[in-house]
Amino acid sequence: MTRRTRLTGLTAIAVAIALGATACGGSSSTTGSGSPTKGGTLTVLDHADFDHLDPQRIYTTEGESMAQEFVRTLTGWDETGSQPKLVGDLATDAGTPSKGATVWTFHLRHGVKWQDGTAVTAQDVKYGVERTFSPDINGGPPYASQWLVGGSTYKGPYQGKELGSIQTPDQYTIVFHLSQPVADFNQTTAMPGWSAVPKAHDTGSTYDTHVWSDGPYMFKSYAKNKELVLVRNTHWTQSTDPIREQNVNEIDVKFGQDQSAIDQQIKSDAGTAQTSIMQWPIAGSDLTTIGNDPSLKSRYYKIPAPGINYMAINTTRVKDLKVRQAIEYAIDKTTARGAFGGSAYGDYASTMLSPGIGGYKKFNLYSSNPAGDVTKAKALMKQAGNPKLTMSLAVENTTTEEHFADAVKTSLGKIGITVNITPIDAANYFSTVDNVKNQYDLTWMDWIADWPNASTVLPVLFDGRQIAKLPQSNQDLSYLNDPQINAQIDKIAKMTDLTKANAAYGDLDEQILKQASAVPLMYMKFTELAGSKVGGVIPDAVVAEPSLVHVYVKS
Repeated sequence: MTRRTRLTGLTAIAVAIALGATACGGSSSTTGSGSPTKGGTLTVLDHADFDHLDPQRIYTTEGESMAQEFVRTLTGWDETGSQPKLVGDLATDAGTPSKGATVWTFHLRHGVKWQDGTAVTAQDVKYGVERTFSPDINGGPPYASQWLVGGSTYKGPYQGKELGSIQTPDQYTIVFHLSQPVADFNQTTAMPGWSAVPKAHDTGSTYDTHVWSDGPYMFKSYAKNKELVLVRNTHWTQSTDPIREQNVNEIDVKFGQDQSAIDQQIKSDAGTAQTSIMQWPIAGSDLTTIGNDPSLKSRYYKIPAPGINYMAINTTRVKDLKVRQAIEYAIDKTTARGAFGGSAYGDYASTMLSPGIGGYKKFNLYSSNPAGDVTKAKALMKQAGNPKLTMSLAVENTTTEEHFADAVKTSLGKIGITVNITPIDAANYFSTVDNVKNQYDLTWMDWIADWPNASTVLPVLFDGRQIAKLPQSNQDLSYLNDPQINAQIDKIAKMTDLTKANAAYGDLDEQILKQASAVPLMYMKFTELAGSKVGGVIPDAVVAEPSLVHVYVKS
């Protein structure tokens, strides 16, 4: 997954992808102490609405985190221990591979019910996964179409056709046939796209607004860009769910405030702020003050993300390699990081793979000084003929990112490049920039691994074949479509020796950055704040969010 913006990602101290559980770092501490109380309303303050809540379209960390309250996946992450552990969620366990990890079988738990009391079946899971292939259900991760046999030509279930590589021999068994070995397939199935959807309640592209629940909470109301209200699902039972609890009566998600206003409201801890939490990071302008305030320590979350904050360079618009290299040298990462809150936000990056993720290789092809090297950048521009260029830069319409955009504009202005800043509504940002009809010269991005391996970073961000294949949900915002890189992605995907595969991914990272296709900025840490009466929060190492699966409101 993805970014903080795109689903999901995962942290890790060390990565060991196996056919069972995965070990990765992250705190499991909670806010407050003692047994959770029942009842009350948790308020979630988000500055923007979710891109999607339709499980097959979710590909943001905040969307995935919220979906855990009403959507169950085949597998999931138990984060009550010192390290996240992969377990069965709808399934009884983490799945069984066969035929060289090209066939995966899952057995569903008995007794899991939809919000109307009907049983959740393997056929519901099959239908849910098949939805991802419909052109109308766009925005989610690409793994199903990449890996399932027949996925490259299947167009979804809405015309009455099924995908033969997903078999349901009985009501509680589902079998996936893959076109290649995927040793960590059972980590993919922890993502929302591998959840069940009841055909009778599917409304296609509008399913976003009234997702049918098999989790502890269900939709009561949803006014887009204003408010989402979740209430208890009375047909959910604790005995069938190894991951979640159902402590609060209601979860009230409010959208639309400026992030800094949210920061100050929760910091004040007055009234409903005491029972409130945020999902988006603390504004850069507030981060140092809040992070250094000892009185806020017990309700301040700093979650390392196995992810990268970067700027994509559209290689089809900025065609001259010398110009792209000049941009790499010219960017002042100190001012860019300052916009996000300085050192508290994360360390300077020089690679697309972050430390702690399988495949990470330490190297730096461009300036060793994070402030950049304007002299070198000007020399490269001279080699390119000193073109007077104007470039568009896409960012979210937040104060933090607009300050970042100003930093980029200043940096590139020093080498003769004029930058026109295009702020895009945060709620629609990724659906806008991921559509190939809305191309920009430069695009702000961040990305978090969907699980702790380079296979969920480099192929997703730099496989150029997805540009034509996924025109409405293209993640390759560098528009890099290099046959050699594409071929190497395919070669690594077939490797069953993970040590060799990781080494190859590290080399691929360097090969990609030699194309000056993206400017790595920071290895991210995400920071959020909760009110003093919010308990049971787990810093979620998998999606780099404060997890609400055990949340309660203190009486």
